[in-house]
Amino acid sequence: MKQKEKIIKRFNALADKRQYWRERNKYYYSDQEKYFRFLVPEGLSVLELGCGNGDLLNILKPKHGVGIDFSSKMLDIAKNMYPHLEFRTADIEHLDGWGETFDVLIMADVVGHLVDIAETFGKLHIFCRPDTRIIISYYNFLWEPILKIGEKLGLKMPQQYQNWLASDDIYNLLSLAHFQVVKSEYRLLVPKKIPWFSDFINKYIASLPGFRKLCLCQYIVARPVKQKERREFSTTILIPCKNERGNIEPAVKRIPPFGKHQEIIFVDGHSTDGTQEEVNRIIKAYPEKDIKFMLQDGKGKGDAVRKGFDAAKGEILMILDADLTVPPEDLPKFFMALAEDHGEFINGCRLVYPMEKQAMRILNYFGNKFFSMMFTWILNQRFKDTLCGTKALFKKDYEKIKANRNYFGDFDPFGDFDLIFGAVKQNLKVVEVPIRYKERTYGRTNISRFRHGWLLMKMTLFAYKKIKAI
Repeated sequence: MKQKEKIIKRFNALADKRQYWRERNKYYYSDQEKYFRFLVPEGLSVLELGCGNGDLLNILKPKHGVGIDFSSKMLDIAKNMYPHLEFRTADIEHLDGWGETFDVLIMADVVGHLVDIAETFGKLHIFCRPDTRIIISYYNFLWEPILKIGEKLGLKMPQQYQNWLASDDIYNLLSLAHFQVVKSEYRLLVPKKIPWFSDFINKYIASLPGFRKLCLCQYIVARPVKQKERREFSTTILIPCKNERGNIEPAVKRIPPFGKHQEIIFVDGHSTDGTQEEVNRIIKAYPEKDIKFMLQDGKGKGDAVRKGFDAAKGEILMILDADLTVPPEDLPKFFMALAEDHGEFINGCRLVYPMEKQAMRILNYFGNKFFSMMFTWILNQRFKDTLCGTKALFKKDYEKIKANRNYFGDFDPFGDFDLIFGAVKQNLKVVEVPIRYKERTYGRTNISRFRHGWLLMKMTLFAYKKIKAI
């Protein structure tokens, strides 16, 4: 193939100058490395397709790192610089695999050089498991004339042959190859370092609506679909409770059967209305059900969720608020969304169907609307209702969130945002399940609108700092 031969010849010729161009555009490459480090936790197995001299692969500190490139001269440099990594000379458009799968596949600035993008994406499945993530970075096609001028002025490494695709083109090609986009992000409005100005614009302005799609770089995270087999899973239903005595038995009676086994865990926050005694009565009254009781060590729903999930035996973990404003009868919808691989983090949404009159106060309603817009923008996945307490995910994915919790720290007394932020950080696919929100029939809410509203505002700013402005 003459076109491919020309590309290989050009990259072999550029191999000795690759480091020069990286230094010449250090600001760009430093930002790319920083964001890939955010997307890819240390200690994973990583395959980089089109790895060049291996700099990016090395900086990710993989447990097992493999780089593939068709430029033998690039790989000679990579092998010399990073002998602890594995490098293979191969054309990524004609790979047969070697029986190995990876946690993460990376294609950094590679899509533009492919002759057949659709065929290449299709071949990636040989390296994938159901939980593998594909991370693609590429140039915004709007920058084509600017980058070509930069090449002529000697400010950028010459590319010659280059595909210029809109983001929708990439999404479509991934979909045709049976990959589902999890999220995407735009970065770098000013790709050259101008003291204080570049950092300020790129950190605080570039991510704003109206500016973000003008940025030079886009990052897409995708996952393989149609790989996970449909089967029954065991489930733990966690019910945090405080002064909910009148809702304990209705919760147990109304949870419908689903999955191969159900474990119900009540975690009590030091109730004073006899909730603990009621749970113990229910355990004896329903011996055919696997019901457990735990007493919180700390305070807040977040503490209850962590304690219950750590003790859970089910493959799928669910939260059901003890006020039963989310009907227990809706839990099979959350189970099916996971079992049928529609998503990996299932979030309830109360803002689709009409609500009962007293189910949500007007300030709470508009507060939810505001925070859902903010978090959808910050987290790069759709969140129509961030505060619905009912959520579901696989325990293996919760363990990933838990293992990387130190990135955010212990900031969330609700428990909702600890899971939401953690799921987004781990690149889990979020899906919302609409539910009908009901009035509370027993007890009173533990939510203080103004105090907790202020906490939510602080968490919005916190999320912006830790996820968006990095």
